[in-house]
Amino acid sequence: MHIGILTAGGDCPGLNAAIRGVGKSAQQNYDSQVIGFRNGFRGLMENQAVPMQGDILSGILTIGGTVLGTSRDKPHRMVVGGKIQDMTNVIVENYHANHLDVLICLGGGGTQKNAQHLMNNGLNIITLPKTIDNDVAETDVTFGFYTALDIATEAIDRLHSTAHSHHRIILVEIMGHRAGWLALGSGIAGGADVILIPEIPYNVESVATAIKKRASSGKKFSIVAVAEGALSKIDDDKLKKLESQKEATESKEEKKSIKKSIKKIEDQKADHSFKLAQELEILTGLESRVTILGHLQRGGIPSSNDRLLATRLGTACAKLVHEKQFGVMVAARGDSYQPVPINEVAGRNKLVPIDHPWILSARDVGTNFGD
Repeated sequence: MHIGILTAGGDCPGLNAAIRGVGKSAQQNYDSQVIGFRNGFRGLMENQAVPMQGDILSGILTIGGTVLGTSRDKPHRMVVGGKIQDMTNVIVENYHANHLDVLICLGGGGTQKNAQHLMNNGLNIITLPKTIDNDVAETDVTFGFYTALDIATEAIDRLHSTAHSHHRIILVEIMGHRAGWLALGSGIAGGADVILIPEIPYNVESVATAIKKRASSGKKFSIVAVAEGALSKIDDDKLKKLESQKEATESKEEKKSIKKSIKKIEDQKADHSFKLAQELEILTGLESRVTILGHLQRGGIPSSNDRLLATRLGTACAKLVHEKQFGVMVAARGDSYQPVPINEVAGRNKLVPIDHPWILSARDVGTNFGD
């Protein structure tokens, strides 16, 4: 069989391990040919094909990022010649020109939707779930998450000493626009005193009260782990009201106006942590500092857990190709895997349930969630 493979969306640790898992297993066990496409869906559109021979697959297990490169281009909305164009037909033509039996797409939520689009246009597709946010639906975990969790936890560990030495509040901004898995996990593992995630809108007074309570008991510092997508209760209420109004109205002009208001609130997340630090400084009387981890969280050498997970899912993917089980995502299920229809994954996010065991454990040790 002829197998195409690409990586799309943001990079993350474990992509190369997954590429290696697919490639080596497909070639050695099923006598298949594997063709990589550089730079995501754009590379497939431009036919940037690379035969994935043994030398390319060798030595990449421990390397971060992706040897194929990536992009956030969408097949149906791609900038070509300075204009946004639907390049789906070109992608379909290149799929057939390379005699592909299947295209394997490694990516997060956006990639799942793009994969479904290509599947609806007649292509055989299998996807693998990757993202440090761990928010892809129908899988226990995504590769990339474990490494980012280790990095964020180590950052919180290191910030404890300076927070303690200077009697400061230190806010650590952690990636996670819609889902708080990374902030929650690293906050618990790093012993953060406050954890703020998108799923639990916070009240700044509640956070300040928790910090002042610590100070009154002799603990003159606090660590706040805050997801980049965390919202105050006030802003969350505004957002929900606007979303409700958008659904209720049939006026195009009114919808347009409401979308602008929603975007304005969303844009406030850009410097959200700095504003929160200022508010807490005023309310508590303690000096506050902000550390934004940013892209540090998804760079570098993948952890052993991510290498193992990506290899397992990659080899399982090669097996599913051999069995001609197309139109599925290879989901992690405990120590095994399960093929899940892409239609059940695309357009959905796996958010943190407010009664999740991690949250319950955190509350039991006194962690404040701002609610």
